[in-house]
Amino acid sequence: MNKITMPHDHGQNIENVLDNMPEISRFLEAATTFQQLCDGSRLRILWLLCHSEECVSNIAAAVSMSDAAVSHHLKTLKLNGLITSRREGKEVYYTLSHNERAQLVHQMIDDYFQLTCPTPHS
Repeated sequence: MNKITMPHDHGQNIENVLDNMPEISRFLEAATTFQQLCDGSRLRILWLLCHSEECVSNIAAAVSMSDAAVSHHLKTLKLNGLITSRREGKEVYYTLSHNERAQLVHQMIDDYFQLTCPTPHS
C-alpha cells in the first residue's frame, strides 16, 4: 500500500488510522449489505427470517404483503447472501444464512430494536 502524504498536519496522527483502513472492496461489500436494510419491508422480512424459517405465503401474511412482493425481496436478500432457502416437496423455506455477514446483520437488527433474539442462530 502506498504511503499517503497528508496536505496538512493537524496533529491527529491520521496515518495510523489509514494504515488500518480496510480495502475499498470491503467498503463496497458493506455498502451492498447496508442497501438491503434500506427498505422497511425488506427489513421486516429479514427480521422475521432472523428468528424463524418460513415459506413465502407465511412471510407474506406476517408482513401484510403479496406473495409476489415478498418473493421479490427474498430474491434480493438471497442474491446478497443474507438468506438461504431449502425445498421440501412443493414448499420452499427461507431463513437467515449461516455466514458472518448475515449474523452481523442479525445482531445489528436485534440491537437496534433492543431485542434479545428468541431463537439464537449459531
